[in-house]
Amino acid sequence: MFPSAFVRITLELHGRTGQTWLDNLPNFLAEYAQRWRLTLLPPFPNLTYNYVAPAVREDGTAVVLKVGIINPELQSEIAALDHYAGRGAVRLLQADAENGIFLLQRVQPGHSLVPLQQTDDDAATRIAAEVMRQLWRPAPPAPYSFPTVAHWAAGLGRLRERFDGRTGPFDAQLIETAESLFADLLASSAEPVLLHGDLHHDNILAAGDGWLAIDPKGVIGEPAYEVGALLRNFWRGGETTAEIRRMLARRIAIFSEMLGFDRQRLAAWGAAQAVLSAWWSYEDHGHGWEWGTAVAEALLPQIES
Repeated sequence: MFPSAFVRITLELHGRTGQTWLDNLPNFLAEYAQRWRLTLLPPFPNLTYNYVAPAVREDGTAVVLKVGIINPELQSEIAALDHYAGRGAVRLLQADAENGIFLLQRVQPGHSLVPLQQTDDDAATRIAAEVMRQLWRPAPPAPYSFPTVAHWAAGLGRLRERFDGRTGPFDAQLIETAESLFADLLASSAEPVLLHGDLHHDNILAAGDGWLAIDPKGVIGEPAYEVGALLRNFWRGGETTAEIRRMLARRIAIFSEMLGFDRQRLAAWGAAQAVLSAWWSYEDHGHGWEWGTAVAEALLPQIES
């Protein structure tokens, strides 16, 4: 009933709990379709971590239903969408956070920023920067219900634990550099805001004559942190090291121009996050981490230039 990749990822991440959740999901969907008076349509293709499907409300309004295994990240997403209140992000219409299910505005035409990025990377980068400016709002009062960038950065400590203080398949000097960058950047951070936390090209959708973000992680940190996901994501593949460096430099230049951030600081955040992302890939799946370290190594020269 469900796409094989979606089932595989669910079981890979959640094991027996994931299988139980998948077994119960058809009845769960039927229950909420009745409760919220929805007509559910087949899910979107390429499901990964959550079940996401278009639906139609009783009054004919086109919406999107999203449901996932209950976890802090999913609950932070719901809270972040509520905080954004439709400013720069899709609007949250209804939610049952305790059960990990929520209803979203369905945007039209709804295509992502990826096709534009593949033909005009500069234009895509400028659109992403504009979405960032719309999204950022002051952080809610402490204590936060959201994770912080410092909390995420501490995840590198699990790498050391996994490999008994060493770095396993990761280059030791690169890991040390990332740890140092995080320490320096966190100690000198600007006033925090509520960040999206994973604002790459596939999480920005066309909405009328504008663009809106989807799938926020919801994390507290300085605004310059946000560019990291845009630096390491969506490449055509097959680029040489020189080409990668040139495109990274171009993206950083545009972000610096539009958002007013120091270029070296953007490169530093990008490199540190790319290493952290590589570790997360290894931690979750045991593979897929090499690209993150390659991006980090391509960014390092720009920190010193």
